[in-house]
Amino acid sequence: EVQLVESGGGLVQPGGSLRLSCAASGFTFDDYAMSWVRQAPGKGRELVATMKHDVPVNITDSVKGRFIISRGNRENTVWLQMNDLRPEDTAVYYCNAQSRAGAMVIYEFWGPGTQVTVSA
Repeated sequence: EVQLVESGGGLVQPGGSLRLSCAASGFTFDDYAMSWVRQAPGKGRELVATMKHDVPVNITDSVKGRFIISRGNRENTVWLQMNDLRPEDTAVYYCNAQSRAGAMVIYEFWGPGTQVTVSA
C-alpha cells in the first residue's frame, strides 16, 4: 500500500520557521520525483518545490531564499525547511510523488496534507 504521510505543520508567528517531513512507503522512492505543493484558502494548488533525484528544481519564486527542499533516499523521506515564514505562506502543504516517462505522468501519489498557519 502506497503511503505519503506529512508532519511538522502548525501555527507559527511571522518570521518563524517550520520543518515539514513526508515519510513515503509502498513504492520505490528513488524512482520518483518528490514535490511539495500547497493550497491556500480559496486558491488552487501551487507547486512549491521539487526534488528530481538529488537536485532541487521548480522552486517557486515566492519561496526562493526562504524554503529548502531535501530528500533522504535511505529514509524514504522528503523535507521542506521553511524559514522567514510570512502570512501568505499559510496553506495546506501536500507531499507529492510522481514518476514520468518523458512528459507523461505514469504514477502519482498524494499525501493528506498538513496545515501551516502563519499568524501573529
